[in-house]
Amino acid sequence: MRDAVIVDAVRTPVGKGKPGGALSGIHPVDLSAHVLRALAERNGLDPVTVDDVIWGCVSQVGEQGGGVGRYSVLAAGWPESVPGLTIDRQCGSSQQAVHQAAAGVIAGQYDIAIAGGVESMSRVPMGSTRAGGAFGAPYGPLVGERYDHYKFNQGIGAEMIADEFGLSRQELDQHAVDSHERAGRAIDEGRFKGQITPVTVTDSDGDERVFDTDEGVRRGSTVEKLGQLKTPFKENGVVSAGNASQISDGSAALLITTSEVAERNGWTPIARFHTGVVTGVDPITMLKGPIPATAKVLRRSGLSLDEIGAYEINEAFASVSLGWQRQTGADYERMNPNGGAMALGHPLGGSGARLMTTLVHHMKDNGIRYGLQSMCEGGGMANATVLELL
Repeated sequence: MRDAVIVDAVRTPVGKGKPGGALSGIHPVDLSAHVLRALAERNGLDPVTVDDVIWGCVSQVGEQGGGVGRYSVLAAGWPESVPGLTIDRQCGSSQQAVHQAAAGVIAGQYDIAIAGGVESMSRVPMGSTRAGGAFGAPYGPLVGERYDHYKFNQGIGAEMIADEFGLSRQELDQHAVDSHERAGRAIDEGRFKGQITPVTVTDSDGDERVFDTDEGVRRGSTVEKLGQLKTPFKENGVVSAGNASQISDGSAALLITTSEVAERNGWTPIARFHTGVVTGVDPITMLKGPIPATAKVLRRSGLSLDEIGAYEINEAFASVSLGWQRQTGADYERMNPNGGAMALGHPLGGSGARLMTTLVHHMKDNGIRYGLQSMCEGGGMANATVLELL
């Protein structure tokens, strides 16, 4: 029986998604090409052997429109025979890309596939696909009728989750502080060095420099400082910019094949794709998907949560990851041990692959047998994945 294994995973450092951010001067296609080339060089991969490149991207318009996956292959200088696919499952797009690559490998449609994603939120701002349209246009009149023309808003959904789980502003802000502190320690201890491919960037003054460290980590953040920030989604609410994910630029990629093909190429895989699922939840609260997705993936895998040594739960908002932890009873110390999106950033279409890159390297570095990843997604969905260390 064929399996799917992750040979390697690599990512760019994450840049601030605004003009002047470290990666803001790089076209998203070129940023994607950078991680593709790095993945090939690190593993002695002949690109001509790649059966498909499956690429996640959320705002598929402008510089990210027209098939980022395919153009990334061409920008990397790879043979024209290598195809590329761009998919959108909102914030989980590149996690879904891993699922599709693994499924294709197991089914025998691929021998070697690359899954990953990109988002340049400095160059293609969030919401660009809706620019100029009337309210509700992306959803259509039938969806509007079904949900009483409710304005789908993730910030409001995050507030609703906080209310449901009784999460206070102080608890959410403490979770954010923990994320930054964990990310800072990971940087200081060099935990990301094996997964990051540095990027040469040009500063505003025209000087080139090597960008190799995630840009959004705030040192010395405190609950008191975060508590002074406004709550834009609800008057006297609990969700602020300080306890939400950062707008970011970044890309990541994973090399996926079978154990047999890996051995034939002299590769030592890091992890096996054990189980993957996707599920839907109501699109109003929207962000609770990781809870049922986790239950589903554990049921399918035959594992208990206690058997999982590390959890990567995307910190879209502090209430999402903290609500997941409260509902599941998961060990808080095992969740996002190297920091999450509140500190490291959330380049939408690239985040699923970024989380998985961080997860597999953390599993390898610490001898953790099983790892779990889940992400909430726009429209009320969530992917969940269990990986097994090899």
